[in-house]
Amino acid sequence: MTHTEPGSDAPRIVQVTETPPSGVMPRTRAPDEKQPWFVTAKGIRILWWVFGIVLALTVLAELVVHLHPHFGVDGWFGFHAWFGFLSCVAMVLFAKGLGMALKRKDTYYDAG
Repeated sequence: MTHTEPGSDAPRIVQVTETPPSGVMPRTRAPDEKQPWFVTAKGIRILWWVFGIVLALTVLAELVVHLHPHFGVDGWFGFHAWFGFLSCVAMVLFAKGLGMALKRKDTYYDAG
């Protein structure tokens, strides 16, 4: 388990002293063990750029690929990109609302 100090970018190793309820201690990384490239700040920045370029290329592919729209609006340039984004936002908002409707107090399962 890692924890980052406020104002520090370097993660530090935290020693777990109690055995969790599952009975299995979490795996800890040795101090000299190297992190995979995609969990470093530089790796995450690279992945954002790569995914952004791939998404832009898929939208630009609409200039070359002939679409067969069934409705007027799905023939617009970039329709599938913004429709997918808005659908994702709607699902997240729905899930947040559902979570607020179904949540219980911390003491819900406490005896007494």
